[in-house]
Order: sequence, then C-alpha cells, then structure tokens
Amino acid sequence: MGRPVIRTARATGRSSAAPGRPVRGPRAGWPTVAGVLAVVTALSAGVGLRQAGASARSAGMGAARAEVTPAAGAAPLASTAASPATPSAPTASPTPSPSPTPSPLLVAGPVAVQVPGFFSWALLDRRTGAVAGSANDESGTSSTESMIKAWITSDYLRLLGNQQPSQQRLDELRRMIRDSDDQAAEEIYRADGGDSVVYRMIRICGLTDTTVESGWWSMTQISARDAVRLGQCVADGRAAGPTWTAWVLDQMRQVEGEGRFGIIDALPADIAAQTAIKNGWTLIYADGLWHVSCLAVHDDFVLAVLARYPGSLGLSYGANVCKSVAVQLQTQHS
Repeated sequence: MGRPVIRTARATGRSSAAPGRPVRGPRAGWPTVAGVLAVVTALSAGVGLRQAGASARSAGMGAARAEVTPAAGAAPLASTAASPATPSAPTASPTPSPSPTPSPLLVAGPVAVQVPGFFSWALLDRRTGAVAGSANDESGTSSTESMIKAWITSDYLRLLGNQQPSQQRLDELRRMIRDSDDQAAEEIYRADGGDSVVYRMIRICGLTDTTVESGWWSMTQISARDAVRLGQCVADGRAAGPTWTAWVLDQMRQVEGEGRFGIIDALPADIAAQTAIKNGWTLIYADGLWHVSCLAVHDDFVLAVLARYPGSLGLSYGANVCKSVAVQLQTQHS
C-alpha cells in the first residue's frame, strides 16, 4: 500500500520565488531580530507539519490495517470464495416389512346344520392339504348329480391330447358346465366309454369312497371327502391336463341360471368372482328326495356339501344348506 500524500499550505514568511529560504532585509548584512524570529517560527511550523504528516501516515496505515485485521477475540472473517459442496452420504432406503399373509377365508370349525335326511360336508385347505369335515365325510355318500360334469368335461379334453376340439364340441362342453346341459353330458359320457369315464375319475383323482352306477353318470355315489378331492383334481390340472385346465375353471366361474346357488352366495363378491363351482340337484321320484351336491373351488380351498331331504322342501332348502355351511366356516374377510 502506498503512503498517503499530505498536502498543506506553505508556511507564512516563505517566498513563493524561493521556497524554503528565509526573507532577508535589503542590504542588511546581518539578520534583524524580526527576521530571526520569522525564521524560528517558520522552522517550528515545518517541524509541526512533518510531525502531522507522519501522524497522518501512521493513522492511515493503522486504519488500513484495521480494515483487514479482526479485533482480538472476534471470529475470523469468512471467505467470499464459494466452497465446493460436500456430497451428502446416500440415505439407505428402509427395508419394507413383509406383508402379513392373509388368513384363508374358510377355516375348519364346527358346523351346526339340521337336515331331515342326509347331510355331509368337507373342506380342503389347498395351502396345507389338510381336509376337515363332518363326522361322516368319508362314510356317508350321495349321488353326484350334475357335479360330475366338471369331470366329464375335463376327461374329454385331456383325452384329446394335442388335438383341437371342433367349435361345435367346444360349445357343447361350455353348455354342459355353464348351463348344466344333461344331453351334452350324456353324449360325451357315451363317446368316452360310459362307465370308463367314472373309473378314470376314481383312479386319476385318487378317490376312495366313490362307486360306479353302471350306465348312469349322475347316480355315481361319492363322499364329501372324495368330492373335495375331485375339486382339487380339476384345479391342479390332473383332470383336464395343462392345455385345458384354465378353460374348464373359467367355465365353472361363469355358471349361470338355476345352477348358480349355495356356497357361492355366501362368499364376498371379490372371492366369489375367483371361485369355480359346479352343483348338482335332482328331485328323484323313486325316493321322493331332493339330491343336492355343491362344489366350490378357489385358489385357497375346496368345499363340498352333500344333502338329501324331502321333496316338499324344494331346491331352495338345499341351496341354503350349502350356503349355511360356507357362512359358518368363514373368517373375517376384509
């Protein structure tokens, strides 16, 4: 830093023509008293000016130093230069908690249903393979009625192998499941060997309590436990094979009309939409009884209900028996 320049007026008693030199009297050999006094005064003024200049320079430098030197105890001055940003450590994403496994909709438990005739039920938990049911779920049997059409359809499609059914035949199979068309079932039953159709069902599905009524598919005798085994056989692909299983289950989800009753009516709408059913119902005049069989197949369960009761009670009575079992086995669904 350069020194400050102090500009002052010239001291009185100096000549503008000869600055710094004392004025002499005319023709005087020696200086007069007044002249000496003037010189002394001028010299004193010059010394004062020099001292003032030095003081000013000192003050200027001190002030300059004060501009850059922080006071004692003060925080250091911050730099005006931008500091590079320090990268922050990556934040680890929290590990999501595993979703709890939802409880199954139907769980084995006590069922209180009074039927004036025959009644049996069985529930297969498809997650564990456990089967529970009424005390007579193996020993008590009843006729399958149209419930067996799920097998007749599946058996036919599996036997095709790599062949494609005609559109006419596919429509016939569709009617057999959705509308419970007896004529279509009879035609396929005979085309595939009659009683052999039922014997294949027993063998392939591992049924232990089922018996054949020769020439009469609807009168095949089955237990509730074998009925849930049949439902599992359709669901896992053994019945129709890998090509046609999904198609058969889809038709069973679209059962309509008189055959859509029972278990399906007890299920929440979202579960009902995923559930495949095939029911059987006939008023047999030989014994005067309604023979009702209900089968429902879901990813988590298979439920079967069998009942026989006086014809005067009507089909709605049997439908409500099947529904009541499903209601009593239900857990809280959300």
